[in-house]
Formats: sequence, structure tokens, C-alpha cells
Amino acid sequence: MINVFGSLMGPEELAEVKSSLEAQWIGIGPKTARFEAAFAERLRLPGFTLLDSGSNALHMAIKLLDLPPGSDVIVPSFTWIACAHAVVLCGHRPVFCDVDLDTHNLTLKTVEKALTKKTKAVMAVHYAGLPARIDALKKLRLPIVEDAAHAVDSRLKGTACGSLGDVGIFSFDAVKNLAMGEGGGLTAKDPKRIARARQLRYCGIGKSGFEASASKARWWEYSVTDFFPKMLPSDIAASIGLAQLRKLDRMQGRRKAIWEVYQAEFAGLPWLTRPQDAPKDARHSYFTYCVRVAARRDAFAKFLYDKGIYTTLRYHPLHLNPIYGSKAKLPNCERLNEEALSLPLHPGLSQEDVETIVAAVRAWKP
Repeated sequence: MINVFGSLMGPEELAEVKSSLEAQWIGIGPKTARFEAAFAERLRLPGFTLLDSGSNALHMAIKLLDLPPGSDVIVPSFTWIACAHAVVLCGHRPVFCDVDLDTHNLTLKTVEKALTKKTKAVMAVHYAGLPARIDALKKLRLPIVEDAAHAVDSRLKGTACGSLGDVGIFSFDAVKNLAMGEGGGLTAKDPKRIARARQLRYCGIGKSGFEASASKARWWEYSVTDFFPKMLPSDIAASIGLAQLRKLDRMQGRRKAIWEVYQAEFAGLPWLTRPQDAPKDARHSYFTYCVRVAARRDAFAKFLYDKGIYTTLRYHPLHLNPIYGSKAKLPNCERLNEEALSLPLHPGLSQEDVETIVAAVRAWKP
């Protein structure tokens, strides 16, 4: 079966992990600090705090905004559940907005329709790595949390996605462009928020033992600054991340090449709507290749599955999940729920895999 998502692991990752194991650093340690510095340097961030997952980074991001209890936070419905869960777990209410049908991103117009008297923040997701127009959202004068889980290599007007809003998060799970197995992290415009994230990630303890040992004699003593769950990363994950970071350009080049083959090969198919390329002032990360099939989408997915090609829907609209109690009517999200489908796109695909996928898609008769 050709997988829809995947990573590219090899001897570089093994060597980094081996060195951490030999040094007996399997928890948070020097590799974590090295990854944080290297990642911040690549993206030109004011700083970066590594965490154990992108989902927890979203939770941390909402916490760092210090919103009034029970605030409304606008979240696009066409995204992963962790976006809404983070809002709820911080004591607030997610208010779902629609997305643009072509970009799959929220827009100033869709956010404005969802505004309430209690709206205190907006969460913007860069779907598939195509930058959302954060520049337009700033007109609302609301704090912006950027979900750049798909956008590790994306840019808007030359600036890295994740650093455009007030707080930005990244995900490094097993299928992301930069994969650690599990991992995530955040940055912020205000360096004080980045520093606070480092305090919060260890159950609100000011410094970990590793950090404290270099700065005080009685390093086993600590002060607790806040009530917060443990979100510590490990040097094993950071080791993998360092190797992945060094070959990110190569992996991104492969993703872009596959994307361009698809865009060219599927251009003449009247029954298939291709995803949108990045505009001239932006750069895409090519996390997933999400097409729209207006008729018989499910049958098309089964047709590909029977030919050994796995596909999926990213994502089932959140406002349709009863747990959130939403009564929103979001026509574009609901249409995507019936038409959208992600085709395989990742650097582990061989040329033969790509040719198989192209041939199968072009063979479909709607």
C-alpha cells in the first residue's frame, strides 16, 4: 500500500539518537537546547521552546495569551481537533468559522462572520502549508495564534509562518515535514512568552534539573510558577529533529517536485479540482495534496484503495462533532467534508509510486 503520509528516516537520525543514548541523555537535555537554537536560527525566530507535541503547543499558546475566563476564540472548522481542544482545556469556548473553498484557510471575511461580543482571540491554521493571510487578520486587533503545524517551511512576504501572529506553534509528529515521532513547540513575538513557555512545560517549575544545575548550588530545589501539565520534550526526539532539520531542504525539494507533477498531470481532469499554489508573495510547505472531487468522492477513494493507494480526508469539520455543541452552518467546510481528499505526498514516495498514483487518478471514470 502506498501511504498517504510519510517521513524520510535514515542513518543521519540513527547517528544522532545513538550519540544521545551513549551519553545517557534520553530526557530533556543538550540536544533539546541545540534543536531550539537551530530551529530558531533557520526560521529567524526571536526564540523557540520545544515541547512534546504540537497539540500541547496549542494548549500552551492559548495559556500564554492570558485571556479572560470564558472567552470566545475563533477557530476554523476545517482543522484538527487539537485546535478546539486547546481552547476548551484552557477554559474558553471555540467558535467555529468557515474557510475559503479554494485555499481551505480562514479569511478575514469568514472570521468577521463568526465574531461575538466575547471574542478575544483568533486561531489561524495554514492548511497544507499554504499561508493564511495573517496580514489581513491583523485589522481585527485581536491576538492571533498561528497553527503552523503544516507550515514549517512556509513564508508570507518573506517571513516564516508561525512568527506572523502573537504566538505560533509547530508540530513534528511522525507524518509532518520535519518528523520527530512526537514533538512540537512554539514561538512568540514577545520573548517573555517564549521564556514563560519554558517555565510552564515542566509542570510550572521555573527550571529543570538540567538547567538549574549550571546556575545554582542546590539544584534540587525549585519554585512552582503556575499550575500546568508536563509537556517536556526528550533528547531522543530532539536528536531526530536535528538530523531532519539538516536535510529539510532536500525533503522539501522532493515534496515540491511531486506537487508539481500532480499539478501538471491533473490539470486536464474536469472532475477534479486541484489545490491552490502559493501566490507570488508566499511559499508553500506542501504538507498534503488535497483535491476536490464533486461527484462520487467516496467511490474514487475506494477505487484508489483497491489499487494499493491510501487516501484520507484531512479534516472532518469540527463544528459537526456533537462534543462542541456548535450550531454553526458553514457551507464551505461542509462541502469539503463531501468533496475533499488527500492524495499521497511525502519524500518517501518513489518515482514508481508517483507514476502509479498519477495513472490511477487519470484512469478514474466519475
